[in-house]
Amino acid sequence: MPQPIRIAVVGVGKIARDQHLPALAGDEDFQLVAAASRHGTVDGIPNFHDIETLLESAPEMEAVSLCMPPQFRHDAARAAILAGKHVFMEKPPGATVSEVEQLKTLAAEKGVTLFASWHSRYAPAVEAARALLASTQIKAAAINWKEDVRRWHPNQDWIWQPGGFGVFDPGINALSIATHILPPMFITQATLDFPENRGAPIAAQVTFRTDNGIPVAADFDWRQTGPQSWDILAETDKGSMVLSSGGAKLVVDGKILQEGPDMEYPMLYRRFAELVRGQKSDVDLAPLQHVADAFMLGRRNVVEAFFD
Repeated sequence: MPQPIRIAVVGVGKIARDQHLPALAGDEDFQLVAAASRHGTVDGIPNFHDIETLLESAPEMEAVSLCMPPQFRHDAARAAILAGKHVFMEKPPGATVSEVEQLKTLAAEKGVTLFASWHSRYAPAVEAARALLASTQIKAAAINWKEDVRRWHPNQDWIWQPGGFGVFDPGINALSIATHILPPMFITQATLDFPENRGAPIAAQVTFRTDNGIPVAADFDWRQTGPQSWDILAETDKGSMVLSSGGAKLVVDGKILQEGPDMEYPMLYRRFAELVRGQKSDVDLAPLQHVADAFMLGRRNVVEAFFD
């Protein structure tokens, strides 16, 4: 078995503690050797306040996993790439499409791996849904991605700031699945609901059309109470498909075809190890491009103030 890849986590917040650290702890392909964060620390390894100090102080490190908010990811990724480190980027990979394009070019020049990790694509029923839709004629599709921001993003002010994506922070998960299982599509219209006291949208209604004319309607909302909705639906000549629970369950005409436990982040790190050892990168910008297009084309609608 090859030696484990020595990796550091940058940004020790909720997503790192909930997903990245447990996934790394159970993966023999990686050895966690350090962490860097303005506020959090990880027990048992050296901790640094910023990535610059980390890169200077831990030369044995081969890769970094960037878990900070997207507004700050470009500079951290650039510093790591220039230092010859492989880079794993939490979704979304950056605040803009152009900055990630620049990182792709830089990583190729420096011969290091860059990985944009769309974790929802690794949900257990996504590949089954992709195979199903590839074998059938799609008539129409819809995305319903609605959750309670108070429950899933408590006290996270960065998500409400410009570049924080607002409701597209979870919504981009839906788009990462949709761009993987549906034909190529583009936005035809959008309405973005901005609370009067926030710099990012709390809801969005977006209409897409695929390149062969299939309509796709998307409804993103952060004000959902009660049951949460993370569903992609499609009407096909083989029946009505529902990919639910964020990609965990596939049902066609009421019959369960695929369902499984959440292994998204362990699979992401398995993929990252393959890329590093194969000297390749994987940076698909389609989900991020759709978010950019929604902001470009969308009509801004001001709604009542939102308070956590």
